[in-house]
Amino acid sequence: MLQPGDPAPAFALACEDGAVIDSATLAGRPDVLYLYPKDSTPGCTQETCDFRDRTDQIRAAGAEVFGVSRDTVGSHARFHAKQGLNFHLLSDPDRALHLAYGCWGKKVMYGKEIEGTIRSTFLIGADGRVAAAWPKVRVAGHAEAVLAAVLAVSAR
Repeated sequence: MLQPGDPAPAFALACEDGAVIDSATLAGRPDVLYLYPKDSTPGCTQETCDFRDRTDQIRAAGAEVFGVSRDTVGSHARFHAKQGLNFHLLSDPDRALHLAYGCWGKKVMYGKEIEGTIRSTFLIGADGRVAAAWPKVRVAGHAEAVLAAVLAVSAR
């Protein structure tokens, strides 16, 4: 998994409206990338809504939020509309970003070991390096912790 100080791998992924968002166009400002397992599941919905509710504060600090999962653009479009999201959801169906960021691997779910998305978040600094990383995220209170980190980075 990427660590603070590592260069953030480049990406180009389609979002919920079909437009392609690439890391080159995001350069020069901080960005939050949170990787989650699946649209419309309880934990992922809670995490996404927590970020939705803090996006205005994150933007006021000069950063942008992006959710990333393996779900399709169509699934993202439905999830985006249903939850009234104010940021983009990126589709990574071939796991390229998941693998580059180290967020795909073995995990235990309901007592069984499976391979899948490891819920993680990265704050990418304006310099294109990882400013903060949260591996194996617990949803409760997570968006608050990310907001605090964004505010700290923007204060530098």
